[in-house]
Amino acid sequence: MQRNLLRRLTAWANTPSDSRKPLLLYGARQTGKTYLLSELAATTFRNDSVRFDLERDARARQAFEQDLTPTTIIRRLSQISGRTITPGHTLLILDEIQASNRALTSLKYFCEDMPGLHIAAAGSLLGVAVNRQGFSMPVGKVHTMTLHPMSFDEFLDATGSGALIDEIRDCYRHAQPFYLHDDMLERFWQYVIVGGMPEAVSRFAATGDYDTVRDIQLTIADLYAADMAKYATPEETARIRDTWRSIPAQLAKDNHKFQYKLVKTGGRASVYSSAISWLLAAGLVNRCTRISNAQLPLAMHEDAAAFKIYMSDTGLLSARSQLEPAIATDREYRSRIDLGGIVENYVGQALSTNGIPLRYWTSGNTAEVDFVIQLADTSAAVPVEVKSSDNTRSRSLSVYRDRYRPDEAIRLSTKNFGIDNGIHSVPLYAAFCIGG
Repeated sequence: MQRNLLRRLTAWANTPSDSRKPLLLYGARQTGKTYLLSELAATTFRNDSVRFDLERDARARQAFEQDLTPTTIIRRLSQISGRTITPGHTLLILDEIQASNRALTSLKYFCEDMPGLHIAAAGSLLGVAVNRQGFSMPVGKVHTMTLHPMSFDEFLDATGSGALIDEIRDCYRHAQPFYLHDDMLERFWQYVIVGGMPEAVSRFAATGDYDTVRDIQLTIADLYAADMAKYATPEETARIRDTWRSIPAQLAKDNHKFQYKLVKTGGRASVYSSAISWLLAAGLVNRCTRISNAQLPLAMHEDAAAFKIYMSDTGLLSARSQLEPAIATDREYRSRIDLGGIVENYVGQALSTNGIPLRYWTSGNTAEVDFVIQLADTSAAVPVEVKSSDNTRSRSLSVYRDRYRPDEAIRLSTKNFGIDNGIHSVPLYAAFCIGG
């Protein structure tokens, strides 16, 4: 399956050694980090690569004990693998690097003393590992990237419709209707169920079987739960799991603002804020912070005490919400239920994948805009409203536009591309185009 991040990885590999740093690939478990680095090895290094799984391979972990001199480490790893590791030719992959604090620390010395070696490290819970004691984070000595679950355009490519992606982008740029709009909406609702976990997408592409997809999603959720117990104390684990499990209920409310009392009766920020931090560091959730002033720069107006929490993969949210595929993929059934929270989660996932910080705007209790984004080519913040159907009436967006006079406003819904009263109508399936 083709991943968009491969282009950035290739650019990193082709960077001259005097300005290239070791690569640190972040991402939640099961997002495809190992597969992506294997693709990089095949396409750019002609399979001249050596990979170590530091979680499973005790001998590889031992290679980083005591002496962290790069020449010593490379000699040891070559002996363990029986392969020659040659700077300038070989890609050294250190998978699950969070299992070895010293391996993470060694990246600093590879950057300083052996810049010619292409070294790529990946970890599923790297952000959590950073909070542990006993090692020095190589700040400024690594190049970081984050791999998210597969976006809708990647899903289209994996399921045989990749040829339509450029045309969707073109319709987005020119606000022209897309000729396969109804068909693409059906593909969108498929994605809402399947999500972007590569194994689920691959199985769906091969079989079209939603039951198998759901089994995969629940297995992944179990792996996440196991990681919570592995990387946190029993007391912390209970709080993390309670917070994680509360997300469907949080998004089912009319107001999607996170409420600690929905985690547990009497829940408080002092008890559960660290659990949210853990989930964010692990890449399992995305956080959308409230602003009450939409003047640039938006970061100056964030209210850290008010926020929404979205799951990083909408397919996992659908599974945890027990959303039946037969309902989500049938237009008549969909009209009878409220999918607003799940669709908003999908848009948050799409924006986050494109590197856009998530923020929403409120004006007291009178108006709320789902997302407000700061794009490089606009002089004012862009409001983004999300509708799960073709009912696009909204007072909040009008209030925002009257107050801030933005150059652009976007409404995501089931309607086709176009411009309606100065608002760019964008189909839900094209959210990947925003800021991408």
